[in-house]
Parts: sequence; structure tokens; C-alpha cells
Amino acid sequence: TLYPGNWFGTGAMFFSLGWVTALVAGIFSLHVVQKLCFPYFWKDVFYLMKVIRYGARLEIFKITSNVVTIIDRFVQQAERIPTKPFLIYEGITYTYQDINERSNKLANVFLEQGTLKKGDSVALLMNNEPDFICVWFGLIKLGCSVAFLNTNIKSRSLLHCFNCCGAKTLVVGADLLDSLEDILPSFLEDSISVWVMKNESSHTEVQTLLDKMDQASDKPTPPALRAATSLKAATLYIFTSGTTGLPKAAVITHLQSLKAAAGFWAYGGSEDDVIYIPLPLYHSAASLIGVGGTIEMGATCVLKKKFSASQFWNDCIKYDVTIFQYIGELCRYLCNQPKAEGEKKHKVHMGVGNGLRQDVWREFHRRFGEIRMCELYGSTEGNLCFMNHIGKIGAVGRSNFFYKLLFKYDLVRYDMVRDEPVKNRQGYCQHVNKGETGLLLSKIGASSPFFGYAGSKQLTEKKLMRNVFVKGDAYFNTGDLMAEDAEDFICFKDRVGDTFRWKGENVATTEVTEVLGMVDFIQEANVYGVEIPGNEGRAGMAAIIVRPECEFSGKKLFDHVLNDLPAYARPLFIRLQESMEMTGTFKQQKFNLVESGFNPSTSCNPLYFLDYSEKSYVPLTNTLYGSIVAGERKL
Repeated sequence: TLYPGNWFGTGAMFFSLGWVTALVAGIFSLHVVQKLCFPYFWKDVFYLMKVIRYGARLEIFKITSNVVTIIDRFVQQAERIPTKPFLIYEGITYTYQDINERSNKLANVFLEQGTLKKGDSVALLMNNEPDFICVWFGLIKLGCSVAFLNTNIKSRSLLHCFNCCGAKTLVVGADLLDSLEDILPSFLEDSISVWVMKNESSHTEVQTLLDKMDQASDKPTPPALRAATSLKAATLYIFTSGTTGLPKAAVITHLQSLKAAAGFWAYGGSEDDVIYIPLPLYHSAASLIGVGGTIEMGATCVLKKKFSASQFWNDCIKYDVTIFQYIGELCRYLCNQPKAEGEKKHKVHMGVGNGLRQDVWREFHRRFGEIRMCELYGSTEGNLCFMNHIGKIGAVGRSNFFYKLLFKYDLVRYDMVRDEPVKNRQGYCQHVNKGETGLLLSKIGASSPFFGYAGSKQLTEKKLMRNVFVKGDAYFNTGDLMAEDAEDFICFKDRVGDTFRWKGENVATTEVTEVLGMVDFIQEANVYGVEIPGNEGRAGMAAIIVRPECEFSGKKLFDHVLNDLPAYARPLFIRLQESMEMTGTFKQQKFNLVESGFNPSTSCNPLYFLDYSEKSYVPLTNTLYGSIVAGERKL
């Protein structure tokens, strides 16, 4: 007999089962829809949560005027994990405590000498070594800002760098002192004191540091000296090449250094990681992201004096490396190495860097395993960063609806021939459509400030574009052509203006042009970059006009560029012309020259090649061209 109570209970049971089934079916349907229509939803959410979380931490620093800087974080880690390896260099391990105490010694030397005070700028010229970090940290502990000098720059540029950042003190590595011999008198004239990391020096005007550090106390300096009350206070100057020719001192504030230090953590790094840093410390990638990121996580870093493709994997295996830093060229060098057994027998799970071409990316995975390659985009002085947290091959970053709410950027139409943004009738820039290539602009505001360059408001203003979409707005001009696809991935396309990259370095064409203009037989020069198959970036090429009363001398030009330009900035190719094509605004036309390349069979002008074996610029023949394109010539 079916009683009403039984019927009700059975019905309720069926109703409950139906409700649960419907709920499960609904969730499953939503999951399927999400996978099909929004495949990166959860990865985007988790990444965005990390961005917001770290941003909130910085906002607290701002509100309370109590900034925990990178050096504060390092001191905290030295107290928390004093005996943990912080730095491994040439087989020697330095703990957090070791570096902390040695940097204290350096700080105390200058404190006792009374030569530096809080707020002073000090220039640092050193190759990769532990004392680079000790000097950097020691000076920051005194409240000084530190200018990292590129070890490749020559005398004229070096003097310019001091004028930019206002440094009156230089600390130089022992192996680089001889390179300053020609300009030491100029330093003395400008009242710049020079300190070398040696026990003794043959130069009486140069003071030594190592002997004084041996005698100095390793006790901490007063915390008040390094205390920062504003995120916008300058802590570093990192020099970057640009359209103005000579290096520019990008102002690096505590805000920028703290953001950069979060890079590894944002990608999922932890204190258990061992980070391999083969890049030069005077670059922001190695110092801010590499060393800063190591400190933020409380991890260990392996510092390489200079990158070696043949030693790379041996080092990774020897030191149990889990994360490495790269630029695109570095990965290509690794792929070009002869195949060896055990190439995949390592613990590396992540690479962080930029400039990785798609073909090299795929070959790298094939050769060395499915290492997660984390591309990122951002210039030293810029106010915008993209991170490819998904790992899509070929993308430098990823955006989405929420990211665009936090970080205002736009891609605008750009005329490559006229070398300027396309404007509408009202004089404003035009947005590109999805998938189209455009000039990347980043809006300047409270959440994304642009701090510019030290020593020149004019240089800072040149990087800005005003009245872009409405009257009164201001954007940072990245100088990069980018495209954003239908899935919101950001892809790098090219550089515009007067800068290109070669061998992982920015080459400022105006600086090279000025140097070439010093040669007595050159009347006019136009420098640009050309692509060489199988190589990252663009190699330097110069179209020149020879003075009517002179003759071209490949030997004289070779000697000149060898003495006055760093290796990466020397033009590999020379094109002789009788006249220069100009734009309507009387600028040198580069577009057609870039398109023409360096193929002698398609050029009506004489072409020359920088030949180190001949110590001269030699005629570029079809045979020589073929060997360059085939990768048989070392460039």
C-alpha cells in the first residue's frame, strides 16, 4: 500500500536526485563552454589575482610612506635564512649572510671616509662578479643611488653618462681600470673620485677599496640611511640606448625595482628555485628581475661572468638550476651547439626573458625538453609590462578585459614610410583593428607613471606623445610595433625610429652616425638595421656619401669603428651612395634602405662587409653574401 508519507518521501528523493543531476549537468556545460570559448579563463584569473595582490602591497607602502625596498627585503632574508646560499659564482658559494656582511664592509669604508652622503649618485663600472652586488648593496645602504655603466661603452659615452646622473664617484672593477686610462685625466678635471676593487694601484690618483674593506667593520649601517618614504624615489640609473644617440640614464625608482622583482614569483617561482643569470648585471633584466627576483623569493642564483653556450647545460646540471634568464640570441646559440648526450637530463623547468623567435622556441623545446618559456615585454624606462603567463609560442605577453582596466595601453596606426603615426582629420591617432600591427602606446597616469631620464627634461619629453586621442592626454611611446590577436595575445613585430637590437643590445643609430661622421672621407651617413637569416634582431648597416675630394678607405673606417664603437654597434655592412633619400620633413629616409637589404646582386650601389680577419671593410661579393646568409660566417 502506498501511503501519502511514503509517496512524498519517494517524490522528494527523486526531486533531490533530479536537482543534483541538473546542477552537475549545468556545471559540466559551463565547463565545456568555458573550455571552448574562454580556454585561458582560470589561468588569467589566478595570474590577475597575483598582480592585484602584489599591487595591494605596493599601495600599502604608498599610503603608509613606509617602503620595504629591495635592500630591506634582502636584509630581512639575511636575518631569516642567513646560511642559505644566495649566490654561486665560479664554483664558490656565498650565503645571504656573506653578501650582507661584505656589503656592510663597503658601506662602512665610505661612511668612515666621509666622502658620500645620503642622496649622492655613484657610478659602478664592473663585470659580473659577486662584488658588483656587494658594491651595489653597500652603496644603497648608505642612501646613495647607483648608476650601472655598460662595460662596452667608450670614453666619449662614459663621460656623458656622468653628466647625466650627476655622479661624482666611480667604483670600477679591477679588470676594467686599464680601459679608463685615457679618460682618467678628464675625471680628475671634473672632480670625480675613482675607486678600484684592488689592494693597490699604480695610478696614484685612484683610491683602492679591497685593502680598506679588509679592515672595515661588517656591522650594519644605520637603517635610517637607506630608509625610503616614497616609491617614486630614485634608487638606480640604468643606461639605455635610444633615438637620441648617446646613452640615456633611465631613472629606476623603488616602484619599478619592486615590480621587476616580482617577475619570477608571478610566473610561479619559489624559494626552492635556483636561478641561472648569464646576462650582464648592468642590464635591468639581470639586476632587477634576476637578482631582485632571487631576493624576493629567498632563492639562490648562479651568476655567470659571461654567457657560454658550451658550458650552459653543464652548469645547469652541476648547480641544479631550475630557472634561467635569457634573451632570444642566447637560446639560438644553445640550439646551434653540437648535439650531446644528456641534453634533457637537467632540472630546468622555466626560462624567463624576451626576444625568443618562434622557430628557435620550437627547436629549443625539441632539443632540451618542454621547458616553460616565459616571455615578457617591457623597456627599462617604460611604464608598461606584458607577461606571457600562458606560454603561447610567439607571444610576448597576454592581455584581457581586466588587465586593460588596470593598465591603459593602445595600438595605433603607423606609417612606416613617413615614419610617424597616422592621424585623422582632427589630428588624433587612430586605433588599429584586432590582429593589425600598430605602434604601442602606454597611457601615463597615477597607476602607471613615467619617470623619464636623468639630466634632461628634453629627452624625457621626446618619449611622450601628447593629445593622442583627446586634448591633454599623455602616452609613453614604446617605439615598438605590436599586434594583438583574437585571443588577446600580444606579439612583437618590429622597432620603429632610430633604434634596433643586435646581439641583445639596443643600437642607437644616431650615436653610430655621429661616430661615422668623424671619419674624414665621410660626408653623410645614414645608419639602420637589416635582417640576416638565422639571426635575432637586425645587424647594423650604413649608407654613406663619400666627400667629392676623397676616396673610400675600408681600412681607415675599420680602425675607426673598432676604436670608437662597441662590437654590437659596429655596422656590418656599408653602402656607398651619391645622395640620400629624405622624407617630406627633411629626415633621412630609412624604410627603402631597410627593404633593400644587403644583397649585392640586387643593389646598384657598391657594398662592403666588416671583415675582422682582413681588418678592413672588404667588397661584399655574391660568394661572401652567400656564406653570410648560409650562416658560415661568424658575425
